[in-house]
Amino acid sequence: MTQSGEAPRSGRTGRTGRTGPSQVTAKLTIPFVGEVAGLWEPADAERVAAWELYFQLASRVAVIPLERDEGVLREALTSLYSLYDVTRGILHEHGPAVAPPVPPGRLTFGVLAMVTLNRVLRPLLTVWHPRLSAYEALRPEGTDPVSYERAWPEAAELRRQLDATRQALRSLARTLQQVAEVGDLIDLPVPRPPLPPPARPRPLPLTPPDQSGPRPDDGSVGGTPPPLIRGSAACREGRRVGCGGASQARRGGASQAARPAPSPRTCSMTPAGRRLRVSRPERHVVRA
Repeated sequence: MTQSGEAPRSGRTGRTGRTGPSQVTAKLTIPFVGEVAGLWEPADAERVAAWELYFQLASRVAVIPLERDEGVLREALTSLYSLYDVTRGILHEHGPAVAPPVPPGRLTFGVLAMVTLNRVLRPLLTVWHPRLSAYEALRPEGTDPVSYERAWPEAAELRRQLDATRQALRSLARTLQQVAEVGDLIDLPVPRPPLPPPARPRPLPLTPPDQSGPRPDDGSVGGTPPPLIRGSAACREGRRVGCGGASQARRGGASQAARPAPSPRTCSMTPAGRRLRVSRPERHVVRA
């Protein structure tokens, strides 16, 4: 019996005389492998450890189902990674008392905890943690992390793996709940709040107008240059450029000058109404 004012050793005030079932049939599902089942006769230290791990499971997103547009994959992986460290800490704190030797077909808290670490959590984390990290490293600057993650081609497969892991952890949590003799802390009687409406996608930046249109000072339409009129400033400028190019090629010692592409004959009207005939551009032959 405990003295007045002293908390019960079981940690449950007012329930000192109850220590939980003497034995339970434990079952742990291993994703894509099978399941581990056996008879578990928990000791007092195992009951305390079962409560500690059950509380950690019930308070994490690892055992809560996620809809397609709900939650973040990185958050789920981080929660599982921290659960790995928490489980190891519980084993280290309680020591050999939670892993006594048992005959074949029997289970202990230590066996269930190590199966969870090495057969449930480790395969998922060692594969998908580096894959998601590599994809996150390529995110362009200024891109929304949630939208970028949901656009990942492997997001659906990772969600499927997380759902299988969640089923395994829930089966472990039910066994721990029975051993610790506590109420259901996962499927609460209060309904979940409705999800907020999905965020609207950001509008794309407007494309600047095409700057390659006609200029008001050259009279061109649709990018086609106007016909040259003999004696105009544009015609004289074109001749100077042509002659300059020929003299430059002659100074460079070119063996053969590039012939300009033939242009069709054009005609135009002078202000007086007289029709001027414009001949083809002169060709400059450069001799070696």
